[in-house]
Amino acid sequence: MAVQSGIYRGVPAEERVAERRTRLMEATLEVWADPARRTTMTAICAEAGLTERYFYESFSGLDEALRAVLDAIADEIEQLTAVAADEAGDDGVARTQATMRTFVEMIVSDPRKGRVSIVEAGAMPELRQRRTELLRHFAHRAAEEARQWFDLPERTAQEDELAGLLFIGGMAELITAWLDGAVRASADELVAAASHSFLTLYG
Repeated sequence: MAVQSGIYRGVPAEERVAERRTRLMEATLEVWADPARRTTMTAICAEAGLTERYFYESFSGLDEALRAVLDAIADEIEQLTAVAADEAGDDGVARTQATMRTFVEMIVSDPRKGRVSIVEAGAMPELRQRRTELLRHFAHRAAEEARQWFDLPERTAQEDELAGLLFIGGMAELITAWLDGAVRASADELVAAASHSFLTLYG
């Protein structure tokens, strides 16, 4: 849809479009994360307080909105954990623990992000492939970081990649169980379990 140019109530058109997209992204996250609600464009627009006209201003359809939210969560995880690792210094154990704590605290502070990216995306055929791609991306990142942080002269790159897949797959299952209430654990316990798993696989 073409964007109207000009300034309305002192706000340029580009800023208004960006603000509406932000509202729609937040509404998509809210609706998608709620098992009691159907994730539809109508529900998202109602949550955002916007008409369908504005939905199509930002997205070509529901699948694009869902994928945008999924990718935004992945970007947030990557950016926050990278900063945490860098701030922890050069010690591999400290970097591991800082990374795990940052990830867990993000999920604990907003469980919706864990639910849609790990649980709900896997249940939707149209997003399952993208979820798999993102999990494999993070598995590859785990392998790269382990090779950088730890001295693993006897390990092959393939062995590191396999360990990364095991780690990320295990984390996904752990977070799913925690979100569903099957596992009752504090943030500290989740961080400890995640750190122990990573260090065991790459130790």
